Amino acid sequence: MTIQTLSDDDRNCLLKLARSAITAELIGGDEVIRPAKPSAALQEKCGCFVTLHKNKALRGCIGTIEAARSLLAGVEDNARNSAFRDPRFPPLEADELPAVDIEISVLSVPIVVQYDDADDLLKKLQPGIHGVIISKAWHSATFLPQVWEQLPDTKSFLEHLCLKAGLEKNSWKTGDLTVKVYTVEYFSE
Repeated sequence: MTIQTLSDDDRNCLLKLARSAITAELIGGDEVIRPAKPSAALQEKCGCFVTLHKNKALRGCIGTIEAARSLLAGVEDNARNSAFRDPRFPPLEADELPAVDIEISVLSVPIVVQYDDADDLLKKLQPGIHGVIISKAWHSATFLPQVWEQLPDTKSFLEHLCLKAGLEKNSWKTGDLTVKVYTVEYFSE
């Protein structure tokens, strides 16, 4: 469940890519800043999320868990989607852009957690380290590891995650959820 550590150049490249992708769609005519010779790490297929904060408050967050595209392609698409297509927020306006900070999370491959009951699940989750995905039938949701900062209690974390997935808040106690965990490397402007 490890991810390849990115160099400072890789991180800077991804942050410039994300901001320029948002700017290009918002203002039009501006060029998206893509690396001329991307490193192997940037071409690797992995899941990623792009999170926007405005005045330290969430302003958009969209990502992909599956490793279907290169990190470069994922960051570019998710930057645009978090700015303009997160259904929780109106599309980003040009006057907001200077106040927006961009955070990128690069995900490891999720692994299924085998657990016997609710108490066993609580013991297997590592607050602040694990991103968690829950699913049941067509319901599914994830919280990045950074969400533990707002929800440090494991029970509360799982309750909120169940609600996000459209389930009853205590659904995590029933033992019939699929639970996966992953780690992230995250960085911001």
